[in-house]
Amino acid sequence: MLGRNEHYIDGKWVAPLEMGDPIEVINPATELVIGVGARGSAEDVDRAVAAARSAFPGYSQTTTEERVALLTRIMEIYMSRADEIAKVISSEMGSPISFSYNVQTLAPIEQFRVAIETLKGFRMQCAVGGYEVVHEPVGVCGLITAWNWPLVLVAAKTAYSLAAGCTVVLKPSEMSPLSAIMFTEILHDAGVPPGVFNVVFGDGPTVGNAIAAHPDIDMISFTGSTRAGIHVAQTAAVTVKRVHQELGGKSVNIVLPDADLSTAISANIRRLFANAGQSCQSPTRLLVDKDRYEEALEHARIVAESIICGDPSHPDTVLGPVVSAAQYDRVQGLIKAGIDEGARLVTGGLGRVQGMGRGYFVRPTIFGDVSNSMTIARTEIFGPVLPILSYSDIDEAVEIANDTPYGLANYIQSADPKAARSLAGRLRSGRVYINTMNQNSRAPFGGYKQSGNGREQGDLGLSEYLEVKALIYE
Repeated sequence: MLGRNEHYIDGKWVAPLEMGDPIEVINPATELVIGVGARGSAEDVDRAVAAARSAFPGYSQTTTEERVALLTRIMEIYMSRADEIAKVISSEMGSPISFSYNVQTLAPIEQFRVAIETLKGFRMQCAVGGYEVVHEPVGVCGLITAWNWPLVLVAAKTAYSLAAGCTVVLKPSEMSPLSAIMFTEILHDAGVPPGVFNVVFGDGPTVGNAIAAHPDIDMISFTGSTRAGIHVAQTAAVTVKRVHQELGGKSVNIVLPDADLSTAISANIRRLFANAGQSCQSPTRLLVDKDRYEEALEHARIVAESIICGDPSHPDTVLGPVVSAAQYDRVQGLIKAGIDEGARLVTGGLGRVQGMGRGYFVRPTIFGDVSNSMTIARTEIFGPVLPILSYSDIDEAVEIANDTPYGLANYIQSADPKAARSLAGRLRSGRVYINTMNQNSRAPFGGYKQSGNGREQGDLGLSEYLEVKALIYE
């Protein structure tokens, strides 16, 4: 049995103050219990915050060089355990093993590497005329992360908060605690000072709420659903703490008439299905010219039906299960909504992947004849389901793209860079990917509208964890 029924507080593994049953971790491919995580309480959060508050005066005064050395040690120890980490992530959330290693496990290393580069080049003091601007760590940071990118999210928030000189109380998702336990062991072995990094495991309503409300936490960085993000912000507002949020998305991929349709659709589907559709900035609405619409649907059907679904431990598997029974039921409900509201089922549909008698395997599903008012076009599905819409001209494409409460990312495919750049300026989203589906860990990441506020990664990501002080001389 993997995991441990303990929290990590003040440099030690400690038992929960309320010794209830631990939270079981289910392998979504087998539906079997594979491990446990501790079930934390508000009192456990109090202990962790006290440790972080006590450690802050000393850690906040460390030099850039000392923090770079610490982050570098973390990277080195992390890489020595990469194979083990990949297997654990694959088991706890169903990520295919090749994707689990090459993306889920290696991407956190990139987050630390870029955080180190950013810290080295960041000007913490800047003299301007008769005053000086000084950047100082914001204080104790409460980090609350989601299950879909279990270590990418933890690493991104941890790397930048430690780089800034902050101390941390982390609550990883209760659905993916096993990789977070390994990450904590790595930071301990790297010599992170006691109290600088603390972890309280447990659920959102108990542990997450206690972190958001705690008067001795100076900042919250939250990744999760927009609904949960609203609650976190409301709870945190009572103590006027800084709140950084990366929330939901409903990104559109606009394929302009001059683009290679087959290449664009294949890239879209493979990007969306890579994490079983469980990525907030994936291209989850495909928008194509009306004159090529039927051609686009046929391309999409062929690609979707070629996706290898099945056992996540097999190296050729591309599409594994969604994370849980609840998520499977939610996605099934949204597929049914698409059918009931009149969308054309091009391929896939209700039920498990053929041949899979157990596990939360959703059939790769493509919908045509979709209007932007349908549930499947407006709701973040978080499953391998792609609605395909059509547009008559660029103005209509922009209208459809922006007609959403979200604004995390959008995508453009075009053979004309100038046309793509012009279109990008009209899209209301924090990122626009032009002729690429590839992540960039240096570029700012965050959203407009109900996709959140603030940015992660690079200079702007580091700035989220810094206060600004003016020293005035004359």
